[in-house]
Amino acid sequence: MSVLVTGGAGYIGSHMVLALCDAGHDVVVLDNLSTGMSWAVAPQARLIEGDIGDEELTLNIIEEHSVDAIVHFAGSIIVPESMSDPLGYYLNNTVKSRSLIHSAVKAGVPHFIFSSTAAVYGNPKTVPVTEDDDLLPISPYGTSKLMTELMLRDASIAHDLEFVALRYFNVAGADPKGRSGQSTPQATHLIKVACEAALGKRDHLQVFGKDYETRDGTCLRDYIHVSDLVRAHLDALSYLRGGGESQVFNCGYGRGYSVLDVVGAVERAAGLDLDVRDAPRRPGDPAEIIANADRARSVLEWRPRHDDLDLIVASALAWEKHLLSRNS
Repeated sequence: MSVLVTGGAGYIGSHMVLALCDAGHDVVVLDNLSTGMSWAVAPQARLIEGDIGDEELTLNIIEEHSVDAIVHFAGSIIVPESMSDPLGYYLNNTVKSRSLIHSAVKAGVPHFIFSSTAAVYGNPKTVPVTEDDDLLPISPYGTSKLMTELMLRDASIAHDLEFVALRYFNVAGADPKGRSGQSTPQATHLIKVACEAALGKRDHLQVFGKDYETRDGTCLRDYIHVSDLVRAHLDALSYLRGGGESQVFNCGYGRGYSVLDVVGAVERAAGLDLDVRDAPRRPGDPAEIIANADRARSVLEWRPRHDDLDLIVASALAWEKHLLSRNS
């Protein structure tokens, strides 16, 4: 049996492929390479270039490789972009996910792990936020992901399909062995952008809004190391293969860092001061969102190992230096 990883040439997907291969799984990657990098895919995995919306292709892959689990990362992830291109996000994240789920059901794939997001909560009334709190997304990105969660819920009731949806908080960092990291050009992730500024790839760093009702006026986020997030996926796979029922889990550490906290961590790691400039708030950005991940720790027995902002930043900075040398 094998695992199909969609979007496995992207940031989080490539780390998942590495972890699966390290654990001895047979892995097939489906990626259209619109943002992913073919070189980021572990050599032990088979990469197939194609789109998850192509049901004939996905059905052929499932049958040919005896796929018993799908880990679905493919999709668009930039909140401000979703505000200006909502229909594009509903196509890429919702319509095409429906096609993939349909292929899974048609082929009898029993296990499905979905890359969801904390954006489904919008501006939560209380923090840390639990999986049972209100789902009120404030961006098409969050709504597109929530719609896929709902499709999975309904499909699991009607068919022999069990799923886990993992709601990510702010993913950052890079593989501790230096094999992969956030490589997408023009990425908007704060830690990556700050590291690029520290290495001279950007001439300044923008802080979008300093008038939020937080301790320093900037947004608070729960940053999770990509390796710990991938560990949660491996735990979810073991959970499903062990007979676990469909479930939703938050993935975060339960602590919030502000934008200025992150700036300070990058400055410490790089040993220099960044040129930081104020900018207006971005539409779709909540003021504060922090995870309660007790359910993942209890049910999945998930045990994060990299819960340290300075460690996360150091690994991200090391990867940015690697990209500079790779492209020079």
